[in-house]
This record gives sequence, structure tokens and C-alpha cells, in this order.
Amino acid sequence: MNQENTAPANHRSGSVAVIGRPNVGKSTLVNALVGAKVSIVSNRPQTTRHRLLGIATFPHGQIALVDTPGLHRQQGKFSASAMSRVMNRTARGALEGVDAGVLVVEAGRWDDEDSTAYKVLHDTGVPVLLCVNKIDRLKNKGELLPFLAKATEGREFASVHLVSALKRNGLDVLVADLLKLLPEAPPMYGEDEITDRSERFLAGELLREQLMRLLGAELPYATTAEIERFAEDGEMLRIGAVIWVERESQKAIVIGKGGARLKEIGSKSRLQMERLFGRKVFLETWVRVREGWSGDESALKAFGYGDG
Repeated sequence: MNQENTAPANHRSGSVAVIGRPNVGKSTLVNALVGAKVSIVSNRPQTTRHRLLGIATFPHGQIALVDTPGLHRQQGKFSASAMSRVMNRTARGALEGVDAGVLVVEAGRWDDEDSTAYKVLHDTGVPVLLCVNKIDRLKNKGELLPFLAKATEGREFASVHLVSALKRNGLDVLVADLLKLLPEAPPMYGEDEITDRSERFLAGELLREQLMRLLGAELPYATTAEIERFAEDGEMLRIGAVIWVERESQKAIVIGKGGARLKEIGSKSRLQMERLFGRKVFLETWVRVREGWSGDESALKAFGYGDG
């Protein structure tokens, strides 16, 4: 939506790719800047599987933040999977046409995957900001200067920012420096828009978030969520969702004894949906098996992976 008639003088607007290795807090940063939960988060790597746009609107500018799956090297069991290939393509494809990039890293840790993510951003030719996240978790602040020296050596950054996305510390200066890199232009989206994704898509993501949070270490990567029904019933949303797994044994784990785990997953998902959508939600969930779906690119496409 073009807001040219209401934009103040010197208003800046553009798109910014948020890139980094898995589990550095990219989605938490996007949510903090948008001021609403548009990207799901958990403490497990590869929680983000899609490209997702978070729209952050400020008095003198608007930033379309492109949240992406974590970039990782093609090695190991997961990295060799079809899911891994699709996610890496999604992350790299999200860089097309952006005005700037934010490289998110974890305070005190820089490894080869951070170097890979930097190279991907640098090769686009757009200015790159370094965002050192989770600064509040760095117990020994004496490690900070040598870490910054290592992170910036031989690399070009428009600016460097020390932040805690979770606690929303250091974000004002980050926003100010990002806006400086964007062209003078009217807003691309309405003031009340926070993402380009539908409520139906977001409902599926909120359900998958609970799968990532409540299941064991390996099982979340063999699960996905599909919304089969999404209908308005007066002030209520009626949502029917399928949780897909790869084996019958996994189905039993998701359901739990007497259906207890599935009930907990559904209850927590429903509360998150009600919070985001601002209305009552009636959620029904089923668990079904599709053998080896995460290793089948046609199945991944059917479930919406790699669709932008």
C-alpha cells in the first residue's frame, strides 16, 4: 500500500535482509523491531524455515525486514537433506532487491558459518550492518573487544551494533543507522501492517513453534504443520490443522499418553493465535503420517517450503 500523500518530508523506506547462522536470534530481532510477533522463535536451530517479511514502521521511515532461515554449511546429516537445500535457497533468494543487510551474530562467538553468512551478504553489494546480539549473555565483557576485532577484521560494515533483541536494548541506534541506508521514499505498506503473510500462514507457524518447543531434540525436525481449515465464525476463528510426521512411532509421541501432549501443543498454540489475531480461536488438530516428507522436495513444495 502506497502512503505517499501522508509521508513526512525526508521519509525513508526500503527492504533489509536479516541474515546469520542458525540460532543467533534473527527472528527475535525482527519481532522486536516490528513490535509484534511475526516470526516464531525457539531455542532450537532451524526454527525459521520460510522467508518472512516483518514491517517496522517509524515516524520518519519504514523498514521491510526480510527474516530468513539460518544459513549453514552443507555438511552433516541435516545439511545434506532436502529441507536444508530448500532453506539455504530460501535464505539466499531473499537477498534479491534488498537495500541493505544486517548480519546477526552471537556475542563472543564467531565461526565459519558467520563468515559464510557475511560473504553471502557482502557479495550482494549492499551495505551491511553488523548486529552483535545476546550481548546481555556475555558474562565476561573483557572478551568483547577481541571478539569485535576478530569479527570486523578484513570485513566491511557500515556500522556495528551491540544489542539484546530479547531485552530490546540497543535497537534505537540500530534503527536510526538502518534508515540512513534506505532511499527517500514513501512507505511501502500501511501503518497497521506488520507482515506480508496471511493469518492462515501465521497460524501454521504458531502451531509449528509449539512443536519445536515441546517435543524432544530430534522430533521437531520431522514435523510440520498444515492449516486445512481457516474460517471466520462471527468474532471467532475456526482453525483445523494437521501435524505431519514421518513415522507411526512419531505420531504416538506427538499425541502423548491419553492425548496429553497433543492437547498441550494445541492449547498453547491457540493462546498464541488469540494473542496475535486479537480474537477467540477454536483450534482442532490431527496428527498424520507422510513417510519421509522432509527428504522429498515435492512434499516440501506441497507444504509451502521454498515458496518465498
